[in-house]
Amino acid sequence: MAHREDEGLLHTLKRVAAVLKQSEIPFALGGSFAVYAHGGHSSDHDVDFLIRGQDVDRALETLVAEGFVAERPPEDWLVKVYDEGRLVDLIHRPIETPVTDETFGDTVVRPVDAIHMPVLSATQLMVHKLLSFSQHYCDFARGLPLARSLREQIDWERVRKETAHSPYAEAFLVLLDRLDVVPSPGARED
Repeated sequence: MAHREDEGLLHTLKRVAAVLKQSEIPFALGGSFAVYAHGGHSSDHDVDFLIRGQDVDRALETLVAEGFVAERPPEDWLVKVYDEGRLVDLIHRPIETPVTDETFGDTVVRPVDAIHMPVLSATQLMVHKLLSFSQHYCDFARGLPLARSLREQIDWERVRKETAHSPYAEAFLVLLDRLDVVPSPGARED
């Protein structure tokens, strides 16, 4: 269950999801509220939805018509809308990879506060988190709750494969092994 400070964000999340569904704009819930939808804890200050680049303009027009305030920030991988000051990121290129129909194929329909919506898989959430680590941002404390709370839902071999090119992801996976959060690759469970 969400904490009180998240209730306003949950309301905003539901409003955006309802508008996107009614407008038949494909989307997936991402970020900390996707973790929440999978049974983990939400502790973020915004809501993240993934949409295709080709749907950005239509999504903004539709949401503005419903009373949201739109913003096109300098970052070219997302746009933003606000609902009474509450921030929603509409991300069309997470981790430098365009959102496609394949992205939406890696979702699970889950109820989020009584509205069923596509939610990014726990495995893809972990991949996104690990590939967000870089020399400019490497806060493992933000990834640990995700890994711990959803570890049984995550395909760790797939995570290792899809993040193999990142030394930051590799370091995080070693940490998870050392903390006994997940077994090291090739380890047998007794």
